[in-house]
Amino acid sequence: MRIIITGAAGHMGRAVAEAAKSHGVEVACRFDPHAAEDGIVNDWAQVPAGCADALIDFSHPSALPGILAYCARSPLPLVLATTGYGEEEMADIAEAAKRTPVFRSANMSVGIALLRRLARESAQALGEDFDIEIVEAHHNRKKDAPSGTALMLYEAVKNAGMENREAVCGRSGRDCARQKREVGLHAVRGGTVTGEHQVLFLGPMERITLSHSAENRAVFAEGALRAAAYLQGKEPGLYSMDDLVSGL
Repeated sequence: MRIIITGAAGHMGRAVAEAAKSHGVEVACRFDPHAAEDGIVNDWAQVPAGCADALIDFSHPSALPGILAYCARSPLPLVLATTGYGEEEMADIAEAAKRTPVFRSANMSVGIALLRRLARESAQALGEDFDIEIVEAHHNRKKDAPSGTALMLYEAVKNAGMENREAVCGRSGRDCARQKREVGLHAVRGGTVTGEHQVLFLGPMERITLSHSAENRAVFAEGALRAAAYLQGKEPGLYSMDDLVSGL
């Protein structure tokens, strides 16, 4: 398999390149519009059509138009691992998925995909008697909060028959008594934390905590390569980690 890596000069772009070496995956092109270093291309006009079997993106939402424009000229499976997309960008991704297979996830860890499943099943089993809080921690350079993964976990809870639960991002003030129909989302930023997520179910006499800790960025790179391999031969459409782990 041959891949294009976008966001190649970033931490995750470099992690994908390293993981590709260990798996015998050829990196056909390393792309980053903001980089000026040997081996990294910064102009889509310099990326030949048909040079790869998949594109893996760990960059920034602002890079999406260029990526989609290239994929429109040279259709190939697309793995989007970037977070922070808005509604308009999500609509553009859905449109692109009509022409080519697109795999999108705010977190490429198989463990997080299983955590989402457990959170959904736990919410279904425990019901309205339990309060739900989601806590995430990341390094001090992460810009978006709450994390895309925390939002994925919140959606997993809502999809468990709790559509009336509204997200509350942090609490501050003198009148912050917890309301029954809410899910608290809390972001911690500091140091070099790769990524930690907890889903707490707080009941009248007991507490259940589901948690996941990423100890190395390589876990996300490995997941992205796995997603790229999964898309080979797939029909156009929008795919996610739920599809990838459905057989587990």
